[in-house]
Amino acid sequence: MCFLDRVPDVLPFTKADLRLPVAARKGLRNSISGVQTKVLLALVDRELRLVDAGGDFILKPVPEDSRARFAADIPANENVTMQMASRLFRIQTAENKCVRFADGELAYLTRRFDRRNGAGVRQEDLCQIAGRSEETHGEAYKYDFSYEEMADVIRRACPASRVELLKVFRQILFDYLFANGDAHLKNFSVYESEDGDYVMTPAYDLLNTTLHFPGDITFMALSLFRDQDFMTPQFESLGYYSEPDFVALGKCYGLSEAAVRAIVGEFVAQEAKVADMVDASLMSDGAKGEYMRIFRDRLAMFRRGAPNG
Repeated sequence: MCFLDRVPDVLPFTKADLRLPVAARKGLRNSISGVQTKVLLALVDRELRLVDAGGDFILKPVPEDSRARFAADIPANENVTMQMASRLFRIQTAENKCVRFADGELAYLTRRFDRRNGAGVRQEDLCQIAGRSEETHGEAYKYDFSYEEMADVIRRACPASRVELLKVFRQILFDYLFANGDAHLKNFSVYESEDGDYVMTPAYDLLNTTLHFPGDITFMALSLFRDQDFMTPQFESLGYYSEPDFVALGKCYGLSEAAVRAIVGEFVAQEAKVADMVDASLMSDGAKGEYMRIFRDRLAMFRRGAPNG
C-alpha cells in the first residue's frame, strides 16, 4: 500500500491561507515547474500541516499563470501521468496523489524521496553532477545538452550504470510519447540508496506539458544526440523523432535494437489502458480529450518512422 493512502484527502486550510506570491515566469521556455510554487508539509496527528523546513511532503497548488491552458487541470495531469508511468510502464515514481484544499480546489501532493526516516538523503541532480549552472553555462544551462551526453553523466555517477541507464531510457521514451517538455537535465537526479551506493531517484515532474503550452515547438526538453548535425534518414525525411531515432539512442545507452523494440512494444500495447486511466482521472472533460489527442498524435509520429510504419 502506498504511504500516501494514509494521508488525508482534504487539507485543513485553503490556498488563500498560503498567501503565495504569483510565480514569476523565468527562462527561455514555457515550463510548468517554472511557474509552480512548492510548499513543504508534515504529517502531524494525522493532519498535514505547513512547515518552513524539513517535512516529508511537497504540495503543488494550481499555479497562478493565466497563460497556461487548462491551468486548473495541472495537478490532475501530473497525478495521472505519474500513475501511468508507474502502473503501466514500470517506471519507478515518487509517491503522489491529488488532494483538495478546504474550499475544494485541487492540488498535487508528493512524498519526498530525498528524506528517509526523518532525515535528509544525499542527492544531486544531473546538472550538479555535470557541473552546469546558469553562472557557468548561461540561461539555457539545463536545456543545452543531449540525452546521449546524459548517459555519460549517469555512467560516472552510478556504479551499476547498466541498470540505471535502462531505467532512464524507458523514462525518456515515456517523456516523448506523453509530450513532457520539462524532462531537462535538472529533472533527473541521483541519490544514495539504503545500501550506500548511488542510483537514479524515482522519476518526478512527469506530466503532459503540451496540454498546457500547445504553442511549444520543441518535442523534447533536450536533443537526443550529442552531434547536433546527426540525423537518421527518418528524421531527415519526417522532421521529428520516431522509432529509429530511439533505437539509435538506445545503442548510446548500451541497449540492443531488440531490447529497444521490446520496450516500444510495451508502450504501444498500453494505448487502451492509457485511455482508461485518463478517463478516470480528475481532469476536466476538455483536458482529457486533448490529453489523449496529444498522446495519440505522438504515438502516430513515433510509429511513422518504423519499418512498415
